[in-house]
Amino acid sequence: MAWQKQQTSGEETVFDQQLAQNIERLRQEFGNSPDYVIRSYTRSHPPVFSAAAVYNTNLADEQAVEGLIEKLFGAELNGTGIDDSHAEPLEWAATRAALASSAIVTPNWDMVVDAAVAGDAVLFIDGCTDAIVVSTRGMEWRAISESTTQLVIRGPKDSFTESISTNISLIRRRIRNKTLWLERFSIGNLTATNVSMLYLKGIANERTIQELRRRMNAIQEDGILETGTIERHVQDQHLTPFPTLYNTERPDDVVGHLMDGRIAVLVDGTPFALIGPITFFHFFQSVEDFYQRADIGLLIRVLRYIGYFLSMLLPALYIAAMTFHQEMIPTPLLISLVAQREGVPFPVIVEALLMELSFELMREAGVRMPRAVGQAVSIVGALILGQAAVQAGIVSAAMVIVVAATGIASFTAPAFSIAISVRILRFGFMMLASMFGLFGIVIGLFILTAHLSSLQSLGSPYFSIHRKGRSK
Repeated sequence: MAWQKQQTSGEETVFDQQLAQNIERLRQEFGNSPDYVIRSYTRSHPPVFSAAAVYNTNLADEQAVEGLIEKLFGAELNGTGIDDSHAEPLEWAATRAALASSAIVTPNWDMVVDAAVAGDAVLFIDGCTDAIVVSTRGMEWRAISESTTQLVIRGPKDSFTESISTNISLIRRRIRNKTLWLERFSIGNLTATNVSMLYLKGIANERTIQELRRRMNAIQEDGILETGTIERHVQDQHLTPFPTLYNTERPDDVVGHLMDGRIAVLVDGTPFALIGPITFFHFFQSVEDFYQRADIGLLIRVLRYIGYFLSMLLPALYIAAMTFHQEMIPTPLLISLVAQREGVPFPVIVEALLMELSFELMREAGVRMPRAVGQAVSIVGALILGQAAVQAGIVSAAMVIVVAATGIASFTAPAFSIAISVRILRFGFMMLASMFGLFGIVIGLFILTAHLSSLQSLGSPYFSIHRKGRSK
């Protein structure tokens, strides 16, 4: 394995030829942190030199470091078949280090510091103004497991982890083609997080690639811990309840979008990938739809649309019908509904707001509570609270049914981000229905359609059917 030499640009901070000075400077850089280990060695066989290896015990692979030390200062290795005993110490050490892992000789002090922070081992040699950076990164990562947010009955069960290299390998294992291109970014003034952009060259639109690359390079943030931070910086519009970029933790979902000409963004430390450009209609597609027959997938997708609009409009329709449009309700049903509301002291809008807020509070509490009791408490709490509220005459039984049906319908959307938008819009339609009835709902739908038509995702229309297009 050959080592690489980084060229000098004249702007780097140079090293001191004295090994002790470089070590002391590095200690000051790291604040004498105890997890940065400095191991000094002296080689007695030709070429004779003194050196020091620096690495972080929490980030570096100990076995890789030991292998590097063995190559350099262990027993004499004659397996290479090359008599290199008369070589310069720096070249000799770089050649032997390359036998253990990839090695780069650099005069850049900042690169050395960044490499040590990232988990690489740095080798200083006395009398040399260059350092050798050897790749020894390694840490414990969560094993590949089944997705917890996008469950499917039929399809692959693997999902992304917090390791970006593992996530890239899951994608490349499915797309074994040279047109799968990858670009790396280091974003975050403090975290220097590894971010990768993947796309299929010749399928993804070149203008979209350039635009996303420009937005990624323009990000100025202290820390990048999740794709949500990237999303806030690269999305087109901020004042909208709708997500303009799609996130998923399923590799097969990412591969499907890549083959359709979209771009994926992976961030080290999070199992969620960011995908764009996207449209409103893609949030109702599940990767499982493509593993089923076309008619079954179409039926399930239609059910998701129905569930989404029921979740958004059902409470508003009930409020409008009971407040302004009683003539639209069949007489037997109207008599039953009026009889149920006979002892309720609140108007319909107040009754609906109380129940919707209670349901949202219980849903949020169920998410934050321990997994062993969260689901049971949320379900039992909803049943007991609804029954007690009806018996106490605070709300009507019909309102409990409407709120329960609305909550169930909101879970039909396969993407959690689009389900959040309907939870926000629901309250706006309820207020419009309480003031203007069905006319208010129609006005709200017109405004919503106009807003969706004005949105863009990485420069592409958001409220349109995105078709796969070749790069131009």
